[in-house]
Amino acid sequence: MTDAATLASSAVTSATDAPVPDAEALIQDMGRRARAAAAVLARTPTAVKAGALRAAAAALRADEAGILAANAADMARGRENGLSPALLDRLRLDPARLEGVAAGLEAVAALADPIGQVVDRAARPNGLELSRVRVPLGVVGIIYESRPNVTADAGALCLMAGNAAILRGGSEAIQSSRAIHAALIEGLRAAGLPEDALQLVPVTDRAAVGAMLKAAGLIDIIVPRGGKSLVARVQAEARVPVLAHLDGINHTYIDAAADPAKAVALAVNAKMRRTGVCGATETLLIDRAFPEAAAVVKALLDAGCELRGTPEIQALDPRILPAGDEDWDTEYLDAICAVRAVSGADEAIGHIAAHASHHTDAIVTEDAATAERFLAEVDSAIVMWNASTQFADGGEFGLGAEIGISTGRLHARGPVALEGLTTYKWVVRGTGQLRP
Repeated sequence: MTDAATLASSAVTSATDAPVPDAEALIQDMGRRARAAAAVLARTPTAVKAGALRAAAAALRADEAGILAANAADMARGRENGLSPALLDRLRLDPARLEGVAAGLEAVAALADPIGQVVDRAARPNGLELSRVRVPLGVVGIIYESRPNVTADAGALCLMAGNAAILRGGSEAIQSSRAIHAALIEGLRAAGLPEDALQLVPVTDRAAVGAMLKAAGLIDIIVPRGGKSLVARVQAEARVPVLAHLDGINHTYIDAAADPAKAVALAVNAKMRRTGVCGATETLLIDRAFPEAAAVVKALLDAGCELRGTPEIQALDPRILPAGDEDWDTEYLDAICAVRAVSGADEAIGHIAAHASHHTDAIVTEDAATAERFLAEVDSAIVMWNASTQFADGGEFGLGAEIGISTGRLHARGPVALEGLTTYKWVVRGTGQLRP
């Protein structure tokens, strides 16, 4: 075992924020082992990969008490360190959430395996037969914060798509992530797959992140899941491709032709179901011609949401605070929502174009023509009609889980699941053709 591998092995048993003696050597060693494992996974049958995930789900359920105890330690440390309620909510596990993690592993195991799928075929006049075939990306590095469930979701998706993964969770969730990772390793072991297929960076020192970003040739793509500062650092420093989303500055636009009951219910759910998720609505746009604006803001206020609005919106309820310019560009991840009145779809679409992060935006209306125009003209990864923005989730889209939501335009967009973790190669079959 190399010195770096020894460091990795010993560090797994102890949570520490201490500097890594040689973070680059650690990541280089993990990358080499991941690449060897990826070669095995690329040719592993679907049934074996699925069996590993089902075994991991069983291990999660069997160790519920241990995992929840590890999470309780993370939660206590988070409170001591002053984590916000939204971040604590992201961090928290309970029996129902842990069962959701286990069920998510089983859902991914039941998905169609994309590896080997033929994207398209063509025959050339000279008799050559061409096809594009899905293949794994290789080694995927995932850098994430707070949410311990990402350890399972990302690991499962990478494995099922034939990729090895190097997982670097945040210090906030280190104990929880290690406990969940142990269950994943049990699944790999039960299926006879290399344990190096799903590696968890054993230290929380940020130098390890920098080493991952420089590991060109060993890591094929980096997926950051976390706050704006993390994503900005990854995009600035990475020497490998990055699949990322920035802020979830999501909008719900209530059109003049919206059904009042739907408008109230959707506005409250889109903001308040879970305020700390990236699909939460952060800005509410209300058409001046919509007759029940006061009912919408009252419902949000009564649900415990702080509203910040323009003077026109403040006139609807004395509890509404004034909005500043920064509110239209803020991802609160909290029970706070900015509210503005607009004159029609043109102004709503214009506001979204100026302030959105191209994540998820929705319209509430009974006018099909206006809805179709909104869906066509709003340039976001996810656009919705008469649905809560909280549905911006790979599981809700039938993808089993997601490794993240991409707001970029290259490779994958929206919830990234199995297909987004593949690329393709051209396969050419000939009968001896020579190029003239």
